[in-house]
Amino acid sequence: MNKKHTSFVGKSRNNKVRVKSAKGRRKSSTLWLQRHINDPYVQNAKINRLKSRAAWKLIQIDDKLNILKKGNRVVDLGAAPGGWTQIAVKRVGFGNVIAMDVADMDPIDGAIILKGDVTESESIKLILENFNLPVNVVLSDMAAKTTGHRQTDHLRTMTLCEAAVEFSLSYLSLGGTMVAKVFQGGAQADLLVKIRPYFNKIRHYKPDASRKESPETYLIARGFKRGSL
Repeated sequence: MNKKHTSFVGKSRNNKVRVKSAKGRRKSSTLWLQRHINDPYVQNAKINRLKSRAAWKLIQIDDKLNILKKGNRVVDLGAAPGGWTQIAVKRVGFGNVIAMDVADMDPIDGAIILKGDVTESESIKLILENFNLPVNVVLSDMAAKTTGHRQTDHLRTMTLCEAAVEFSLSYLSLGGTMVAKVFQGGAQADLLVKIRPYFNKIRHYKPDASRKESPETYLIARGFKRGSL
C-alpha cells in the first residue's frame, strides 16, 4: 500500500449482511456485530490483508501529517494485532520497527515483535536490548478495555497514554514524533501541560477511520526537544 493512498475500494455493500440474534446475545451486541461486518474499513482490511481496520487510522494520520519517513526507527506500543506495525514497516522499511504488546502477536515481516507491558520497567529493558535507540517515532494505539463508564474508560486509557509519553520523553531522538490515542476528558489537559515544554508542535487529529461515535482522538506531538529533559 503506497504512501499518500487515502482512498480504497470498499464501499458499503448494496446488500448488507444482517446478523440474526442469538440466544444469550444482547441486542446491542448483535447490532455492533452487524455494523462491524458491514464496515467498509473492515472489508478493505481483509482485501489488503491488514491485521486490523485500525491500520487505516495510521494510514490517514500519516497521509495527512507525513510522520513516517524511510529509514525512521519506530516503536509501536500496544501493537496487537499488528495493523499499525504493518503500515509502519511498509513506510519506513524492514528492520526499523519494533512492536510490543501484552498479547501474543503473529510474526510480521520486517518487524521485531516483543511481548511485554509498557507500564513495566522490565518490558522497557526488553525494548532497549532489541532495538537501536533513540527512535524517530513512537506510536501508541493503546486503549484499556472499556467498562461502559465513560470517565473510567478515559482514565484507564490515559494511564496507557502516559506510559507512551514517558517512553517518548526518554527515548525519542531530537525532532522526533509521538502519536498516541487519547480519549477526550479532563486528564488529557494535564497531559498536555506536561508534554508542551518538550515538543515544538502539538495537535489533535481524528482520522475518518475512527468511528464518529468513538471518543478517541490522536495526540500528535512533533519536534521533540531532547535538550530540555
